[in-house]
Amino acid sequence: MKNNATGTQRRAFLKSTLLAGGGWMLHFSGLASFSLEDKMPAADLPNEWHELTGYIHITPDNLIKIYNPNPEFGQNVMTSLPMIVAEELEVEWEKVLVEMGPHDNVKLGPQFTGGSNSVRMYWKPLREAGAAARTMLLQAAAQTWNVPVTEITAKAGKVHHEKSGKSATYGELAATAAALPVPKNVTLKPSSQFAVVSQSQKNVEGIKIVTGQPLFGLDYHPEGTLIAMIEHPPAFGMTVQSFDAAATLQMPGIKEVFTIQLYPEGYEQAGFDTRTFNDALVVVGQTTWQVMNARKKLKVNWAPKGDSKDTMAGRNGKREVIVPGALESSTTHQAQLKAYAAKPAQLLRKDGDPETAFKNAATIIERTYHAPFLAHNCMEPMNSFAHVSADKALIVGPHQAPGWIEPTLSKLLNLPPEKIEMQITRMGGGFGLRAYGHYMVEAALISKKMNAPVKLVYSREDDMTYGIYRPLYTATYRAALDTNKNLIALHIKGGGIPEHPIHANRFPAGAVDNYLAEAWEISSNITIGAFRAPRSNFNAAAEQSFLDELAEAMGKDPIEFRLELLKRAKENPVGKNNEYDADRYAAVLTLVKEKSGWNNPENKKYSRGVAAYFCHNSYAAHVVDMVKKDGKPVVEKVTSAIDCGIVINPDAASNMVQGAVVDGIGNALYGAQTFNNGKPAKNNFTTYRMIRHREAPKQIDVHFVQNNIDPTGLGEPPFPPVFAALANALYKSTGKRFYEQPFQPQLDKNAG
Repeated sequence: MKNNATGTQRRAFLKSTLLAGGGWMLHFSGLASFSLEDKMPAADLPNEWHELTGYIHITPDNLIKIYNPNPEFGQNVMTSLPMIVAEELEVEWEKVLVEMGPHDNVKLGPQFTGGSNSVRMYWKPLREAGAAARTMLLQAAAQTWNVPVTEITAKAGKVHHEKSGKSATYGELAATAAALPVPKNVTLKPSSQFAVVSQSQKNVEGIKIVTGQPLFGLDYHPEGTLIAMIEHPPAFGMTVQSFDAAATLQMPGIKEVFTIQLYPEGYEQAGFDTRTFNDALVVVGQTTWQVMNARKKLKVNWAPKGDSKDTMAGRNGKREVIVPGALESSTTHQAQLKAYAAKPAQLLRKDGDPETAFKNAATIIERTYHAPFLAHNCMEPMNSFAHVSADKALIVGPHQAPGWIEPTLSKLLNLPPEKIEMQITRMGGGFGLRAYGHYMVEAALISKKMNAPVKLVYSREDDMTYGIYRPLYTATYRAALDTNKNLIALHIKGGGIPEHPIHANRFPAGAVDNYLAEAWEISSNITIGAFRAPRSNFNAAAEQSFLDELAEAMGKDPIEFRLELLKRAKENPVGKNNEYDADRYAAVLTLVKEKSGWNNPENKKYSRGVAAYFCHNSYAAHVVDMVKKDGKPVVEKVTSAIDCGIVINPDAASNMVQGAVVDGIGNALYGAQTFNNGKPAKNNFTTYRMIRHREAPKQIDVHFVQNNIDPTGLGEPPFPPVFAALANALYKSTGKRFYEQPFQPQLDKNAG
């Protein structure tokens, strides 16, 4: 990877501004050599690139390069986003070079990978960029040949004029096209004419990945870089009181030991700033191995931190938050949850008269569900390179949202944003954790202190015990049935540490006459954050497990019961704020029923569980098929149905769903982080159980609802319903309902 400065000339800036619309700027320059040597021998690198609509650079010999704007952590946006450009550009995918763009929020838009928004938010801008470049090439040909532009067509990287028989490659016209104004209004192709989009394409970085080429943040190590590691407190709620680094400083290669403060007193934290351990004890040396060994020689006195105050300036406006200083334990958490669940809660939604309906019910079914804190456990631990001087900074590393951390770096380094260059590396996993920039801030502050280039590295133990975790959740579901076993009321009351999981306006809201949703929260100093499908990953597990049990009590097939509720939500909806589309929701259930052979006699050999959920603008349903092997339930097969609108890259989309299924099964069975007096009990994979290859389903069949809806989310929506589908299958296999995650300890207990 090279360090390339970016620059924008006046005409290029005007072009990008004209094309932008709605704040989008589709131009960037100065990156002609950005990692291109990875694809071509140095002698073959072109020295003349003609820049059209920013994402697209073309050489005279018709080499076409498309830049990917968004960070990549395995969801394959490096392939899918450039595919959208190539489609409208009318170029053969095999002829395209793909490069990772630099961080530049002004010119490349949000550059945020998260919330299943990458394709959704770039779908229209990237299509417009490709169509604009195509239009400019057609105009260049019309100007060159002196013929009407309406008589010229573009296909496979060439333009043609049928009447005269003339044709030219894009490269031959690129210089002329680049001098033309960017059209403001362009015609986009109908989906029926797509030749690249909706066709499976291989991962453009696949060869690099399997051959071990340097793509990741941990690979980035310019000559002269020092290594830094942080010794953080052993428990949440503690801080550094004093330390003795004499023995550490005598170790080979060690340069310095010191403390830094992450945020100064009164600092206003943005929505994705964090304050896990504000005072960091840093060891800096020549190599990772030297620093790891020297860190063990530190003698540190840790002290209780006490309550602290954070000033937040995020989406809910400026506010002060008191962070408790107690040393928390999982046992006390359970007592807190029980006590808070009995108290009045915040009203989120109320339809009809649920109190009267419950009072008059013939039967009331009540179940409570629990889920623990979860660690993200990315394959690549957190890391960041930083080189900060008095007047500029270079930050290189794996981050899901570089634009969100740049303002924080600007404030803390006292540098204007234009003096901070950020380069985006491929991430070895993210799942929400890398949307938070604490590790980049730490690296930058350490580099500033050392006045040298520094690589901050977290060990696996650091990564797993530092936060940021999926919160601990609980929810109680109550259903009221009349004498004919009809559902007349539903009550949901959920809470968590330190946030609640409830999405009050999602299904089955809108399908029940009398509906009540409430929530409560308990403050904590254990830092939490986004974890693949935040809140939804628990909400779906509880909701869909309860609906299955409710269907059984009502004597109904679980799929048909859900479809009945959705029919009601469509034909005579209750309330006005229902977030979901009942037709799309029903469509994935209908598709998974068909593709799984739900009622087919040959599938009676399976213990089958179903679940479906809506989140991140998409719909997902799974049927988990389980068999007994050596007396133990084993997931044999999973059938998945997804509605995410137009699918850009079918093979990659299927892979993403399959990954979500395996991830969901693993977390449901094994995932848990616990605490003892503030100390995380699990600090590596020896104690934090992860799913093994041999435990993954032998077969995962993925099916997509075919429609022409603009693309919606895919990275997160398949994940939440897996938990409940597994729980419902386990019930069929074991005869026991599962209300507490993880499930495996309960299975082991039953087996014993």
